[in-house]
Parts: sequence; structure tokens; C-alpha cells
Amino acid sequence: MKSQKGITLISLTIYVIVMAAVIGVVAIISTFFYSNMNDVNNTIDPITEYTKFNTFFSDEVNHSNIKVLECGTTDNGQNYIVFDNGVQYTYIPENRGIYKNNVKIAKGVDNCTFAKNIKNGKVVVEVVFIAGNRTRENTYTLKN
Repeated sequence: MKSQKGITLISLTIYVIVMAAVIGVVAIISTFFYSNMNDVNNTIDPITEYTKFNTFFSDEVNHSNIKVLECGTTDNGQNYIVFDNGVQYTYIPENRGIYKNNVKIAKGVDNCTFAKNIKNGKVVVEVVFIAGNRTRENTYTLKN
């Protein structure tokens, strides 16, 4: 009696065809998935970005006895503000982002400026936030 070991050429061909079809379907689904993810990542809502920035910045200025150490613009156009607790907010025009220390908290920002002033005997920080077709101007009063 003859022993039958291995697979035939016909079954091998069927296995290869089925594997090629499965790989093709997975490739098509992956392409659609990554294409949609890029569309979502490229869509920036100015209101959402402003809300994220405002949440962080409001929390910062509401600390008791917080002081502004430095506020201005660097030679390469970066606007920044530094508080006495070591936190720095920086707008970097090259990548249109606002950073809290080294963490990006807002993206797609066209411009953001910080100014320290004194109004009615209190220190205030004026922020102009421009994203998309929206401009937001806020004045934050520091707690003494």
C-alpha cells in the first residue's frame, strides 16, 4: 500500500489564491481606514482648539499669588508668557501650535499673543487667539 504524504499542486494553487484574496481585502480596508484617519486629523475646529487652550490657561491664572515673570516675542516670532511657578505658554508659528512647557495643547492656531498690563491696580494678561476665521480676545485677571 502506498502512503500519500503532502499536498497536491491543485490544493496548493487554491491555498495561494485564497491567501491572495484575503490579503487584498485587508489591504483595501486598511487603505480606507488610514485615508479616513488623515481626513479626521486634518480637520481642525477653531472653537475646540480655543476651548482646550482656554481650559489650560484659565486654570493657570486662577492659582493664588501667581505672577508673570516674562512676556513677549522672540526673534523668530514665537509669542510666550512665563509664570513664576515655572509654566510657560508658547505660540510657535512654524507649526501653528500653542505649547504648555513642551506639550502641544492647541493646533491649527493662526496667531496667539500674550500681553501683561495693569488695569484698576490689578495685573491682567490679555490674550488674542486667532484660529480659522475666529478671533478671541480675553483678559485674565491674576489673583493676588
